[in-house]
Amino acid sequence: MSDTATPSVLFVCVHNAGRSQMAAAFLTHLAGDRVQVRSAGSAPAGAVNPAVVEAMAEVGIDIAAETPKVLTVEAVQASDVVITMGCGDTCPVFPGKRYLDWQLPDPAGQGVEAVRPIRDEIEKRIRGLADEIAPVS
Repeated sequence: MSDTATPSVLFVCVHNAGRSQMAAAFLTHLAGDRVQVRSAGSAPAGAVNPAVVEAMAEVGIDIAAETPKVLTVEAVQASDVVITMGCGDTCPVFPGKRYLDWQLPDPAGQGVEAVRPIRDEIEKRIRGLADEIAPVS
């Protein structure tokens, strides 16, 4: 990755309704235009999990307008870092990409109380990732 290029990150989970949406929102919130952020799901849900929307609102990040997106080969090809969150083998692998697999509980069907610790763990990991790939100059 060159110094002039903006690093791009793709977050992938099965439904693109919880973990990947939270991760993308945190990275966008923390790194702003220093990073290109995408999220997608291998089997996208119809809507973002309402408990996830509520948990993110508690930390001042509004994702109510987000919608789950289907994972495409193009999205993977366009990304420098691909972070999977329980999508198994459905994510296409390309040489030259950096892949990370974050083992995180699935918030699907959970209330906001169960989503908070997942949100907080994602935020912690995103802060580390942002510092690494898009440090504030």
